[in-house]
Amino acid sequence: MSDLGKTVAEPVRSTEQLDFHALNAMLNLYDENGKIQFGKDREAANQFFLQHVNQNTVFFHDLEEKFDYLIKNNYYNGDVVEKYEFSDIKDLFKQAYSYKFRFKTFLGAYKYYTSYTLRTFDGNRYLERYEDRVCMVALGLADGDISLARRLVDEIIQGRFQPATPTFLNIGKAQRGEPVSCFLLRIEDNMESIGRSINSALQLSKRGGGVALLLSNLREQGAPIKKIENQSSGVIPVMKLLEDSFSYANQLGARQGAGAVYLHAHHPDILRFLDTKRENADEKIRIKTLSLGVVIPDITFELAKRNDDMYLFSPYDVERVYGKPFSDIGISEHYDEMVEDPRIKKSKINARQFFQTLAEIQFESGYPYIMFEDTVNRANPIAGRINMSNLCSEILQVNSPSEFNADLTYEHIGDDISCNLGSLNIAMVMDSDDFDGTIDTAIRGLTAVSDQTSIDSVPSVRQGNEHSHAIGLGQMNLHGYLGREHIYYGSEEALDFTNAYFAAVMVACLKASNRLAKERGVTFTGFEDSDYASGAFFDRYDPKDFAPKTEKVKRIFEESSISVTTPEEWAQLREDIQQYGLYNRNLQAIPPTGSISYINNSTSSIHPIASRIEIRKEGKIGRVYYPAPHMNNDNLDYFKDAYEIGYEKVIDTYAVATKYVDQGLSLTLFFKDTATTRDINRAQIYAWKNGIKTLYYIRLRQAALEGTEVEGCVSCML
Repeated sequence: MSDLGKTVAEPVRSTEQLDFHALNAMLNLYDENGKIQFGKDREAANQFFLQHVNQNTVFFHDLEEKFDYLIKNNYYNGDVVEKYEFSDIKDLFKQAYSYKFRFKTFLGAYKYYTSYTLRTFDGNRYLERYEDRVCMVALGLADGDISLARRLVDEIIQGRFQPATPTFLNIGKAQRGEPVSCFLLRIEDNMESIGRSINSALQLSKRGGGVALLLSNLREQGAPIKKIENQSSGVIPVMKLLEDSFSYANQLGARQGAGAVYLHAHHPDILRFLDTKRENADEKIRIKTLSLGVVIPDITFELAKRNDDMYLFSPYDVERVYGKPFSDIGISEHYDEMVEDPRIKKSKINARQFFQTLAEIQFESGYPYIMFEDTVNRANPIAGRINMSNLCSEILQVNSPSEFNADLTYEHIGDDISCNLGSLNIAMVMDSDDFDGTIDTAIRGLTAVSDQTSIDSVPSVRQGNEHSHAIGLGQMNLHGYLGREHIYYGSEEALDFTNAYFAAVMVACLKASNRLAKERGVTFTGFEDSDYASGAFFDRYDPKDFAPKTEKVKRIFEESSISVTTPEEWAQLREDIQQYGLYNRNLQAIPPTGSISYINNSTSSIHPIASRIEIRKEGKIGRVYYPAPHMNNDNLDYFKDAYEIGYEKVIDTYAVATKYVDQGLSLTLFFKDTATTRDINRAQIYAWKNGIKTLYYIRLRQAALEGTEVEGCVSCML
């Protein structure tokens, strides 16, 4: 919310009688000196414990009694605990409690106790403190390795590394969902695949994950079935089936299932697909809760630039002609020959009108997400094609089709995708005395989620995970860190820092995955066909570009534990990876961190803050106020919001980071309430030209002023 809405508080002699909610609300009132009352929020956090948490927490005399009760009553998973000596577990809990952790904001504490901590089955009393949850997550991820568990406790409780919501919520509990954030499934152009995919979506949603599905291969409305013309109903009925499925699988009533569908821009149903999100759409086609994403190749922009028509190609015909599904073909590469091929049925629309329609729908609904297909695949170091993204538009991995028998059993199991996520707090990582150690621990923690997950109900997801060991190490709190260091978001110094930081993270991630491959004697499936094995990946970079250029950022790095990679070290890393490989096929992805960023006292992801004092609506409690992390009354000028900063500086920042991230970065664009569809089109073009891989939501300031929010990526938000 804009700070213009604040008023000066009436003098208050004492706040001892105020409850935590009232104290938190004082963040939105200036004091008599015109200052933001940050101290009142810290008081609110303290009062929340005194007035609520302490009174509703189950008391145990000691740790033995606690574990005995929680395991016997099926709250904790005893298998996790049995892998350790209990004396080591006691030492681990002492280690966690020795930090005397305190939540820095009321919302951080409130979010933890309402969304994450273990409660009695009736939901009325708390069975864990924050330190307990951290220890159980560390014990679960470490899988019997007490040394790794200690490292994980240090990294998590000091705020440097934070596992994603599904991991932090579920690990160690007996009654739990999967620790995986989200899933990506292909649908092929046959009824067996459609039916199996709907079942898979139900199974995965039941287990707590968001699910994205690829629709690009489905034949269009009016396409033939068994050579009989005008029989196919196209993609919209499948979308309706999926939407109903996600509504049904509501994760024990905790929240609705979350789903997304992706369609290629040159699919004949593309305009009908977009129309499902119009405010005035007919109820028969309107899609209310399913998220939409569009895959756009370079050729679409080039056609719009020339003001040409764009041809839409029948996936049914394309697959017959090319012998592989529509989504596995580079449309830009084959566009002209497909236009000339009489065997492929096609129609055309005006390319500029397509982008105008896209902007209109985004203006109305915030959707669709956009994946820039050719940009993504040019950057992809893995053999195969990326043809979709996920519910939060940051997962970009190769997949492969499955084939089914008539009874829906697998004739051939393809590879679908799961997302194992967690994020680093940039400010805390920069304060670390062991940068490489922090990232090594984070990579091991995320890899444990992959290693310990086997979703047998969806064999293609299970196999994809077994083949790839893919993870996504994210980042958050960029704006908070820049503001703390008195650097303006999007400035020359900010871009210089972003470049040097993400280069250092990339190198450390590669080293960590290489160590895992060397220790285990295992690489991801297909390593030998990757750009890592050939060395082409390393040729993309000049290590001279990794070093900071501005004087201020040079000083920051000199005072940190980060050593800038030299050309000799880069050459050695290349040699080590070519010799021993990488354990993880994918290593980084930048998600739109939500709930966990509040717990971690971070600004969300790497985009600017939406407001200096954010207003959220939290269940029964109503409005809650959250101050931008690291902001104080002396550095307010460095915390301009995203609407003031403008989309160009946001895109510039992401463009710098993108070079070093092997998957995607969830990028939300923010516009003032005066924005037009032309402004949205300009931003899309600017993003495409600057090498952005995906776009997430479009947000208009009007929504922020009303204190409302676009629904976020429930499963992937960290």
